[in-house]
Amino acid sequence: MAKFTIPGNPSLRLDQQLSFTAEIDQMTAVARRTLLLDKSRRENDAEHSWHIGVMAMLFQEYAKEPVNVGRAVQMCIVHDLVEIYAGDTFAYDQTGNLSKADREQEAANRLFSLLPEEQGKLIRDFWEEFDAMKTPDSKYAACLDRIQPLLHNMLTDGHTWHENGPEQMVTRTMVEKRNAIVKEFMPEVYQWITRCLDEAVAKGWLRDE
Repeated sequence: MAKFTIPGNPSLRLDQQLSFTAEIDQMTAVARRTLLLDKSRRENDAEHSWHIGVMAMLFQEYAKEPVNVGRAVQMCIVHDLVEIYAGDTFAYDQTGNLSKADREQEAANRLFSLLPEEQGKLIRDFWEEFDAMKTPDSKYAACLDRIQPLLHNMLTDGHTWHENGPEQMVTRTMVEKRNAIVKEFMPEVYQWITRCLDEAVAKGWLRDE
């Protein structure tokens, strides 16, 4: 864990808040598998979180239940903070996903303890609600977390689905399972996803299994 010396001799509470703010700058160094649309490099966690936060302001009309957009935006921007310590785990990495929950719980304990207690609890509660996908707000945020990389894949020739070669190519079934929450909570958007998957299979970006 990096230790930043905050200038200006702030109060203890302000020091905690400023130190946390400095610590989460490390999100910009956490590379995801998803390519930027110009294909110049992989996006980072901060870019992804910003992107789906903005999306939360746009797609509310497709949600099956009423959602609180403000709460959903908050979940979107904090849902990957723990990856500062735990690292990003590719959605289709079966081995990496076995240890993901434990790594992220440990990271959450470290990261959110930097804040004043009630603020650390507030952000941790948003993070846990997002992961549980039980409330309308968290289901909505989780849908956006899945729609954004799928859109990027469709606009970068399915890059992350097949970049490791035909033997490790992501399958249609795997993508459908990953996007089951979209099918449940944003069925009109899922119709678009189905058409995308048809196209991806036809173009050889996904294996039809």
